[in-house]
Amino acid sequence: MLQDLPTPPMLREARSCILETERLTLRRPTLADVKAIARLANDRRIAENTRRLSHPYQQDHAVEFVRALADDSRETVFLIEHNFVPIGMVGVDWRQPDAPELGYWLGVEHWGHGFGTEAARAVIDFTFEEFIVEHLTAGARVANPASRNVLEKCGFQWNGVELHRFEALGSSTPVDCFRLSRSVWSSLKNWGSSTRRAR
Repeated sequence: MLQDLPTPPMLREARSCILETERLTLRRPTLADVKAIARLANDRRIAENTRRLSHPYQQDHAVEFVRALADDSRETVFLIEHNFVPIGMVGVDWRQPDAPELGYWLGVEHWGHGFGTEAARAVIDFTFEEFIVEHLTAGARVANPASRNVLEKCGFQWNGVELHRFEALGSSTPVDCFRLSRSVWSSLKNWGSSTRRAR
């Protein structure tokens, strides 16, 4: 049974929105996206670096995920699109309201193009602009330097290593832990233009 958690306090009235960056569109995933999500996520290289993705990842998993998002205020999740094609997911997990956590993954064929950084920055801006939070947390497997690089380019500062369980691995593995304060974000906020359209 899901435990009731407090909804993160917002600065403005909550509304569905689309985030746009120079190359990407970020929007709420729908059931029409489950085939694309399952195709992208069903890769062991992604699952081994993402705590809650199972492997293999089937269409039923994607359906369950999208349906759960509709009733759940514990996550703010966006599907990442490039040229109208889904390429991954990004969002904030509010299960610990005092330590909201940024998370993201991209389909393997989209690695190495800067999409992760671009999408993460859009969601970081959205979170600090819309929610009353003083910092964001994030983690990257010690064995995943590309993810660590994304976080560092977004201004996150390393604050230690912890063991976290990864569903696809069936075990725990070391994770570099990061933190981004509102004050650091404010000083970096000129990193690019992301816009938001009400939906």
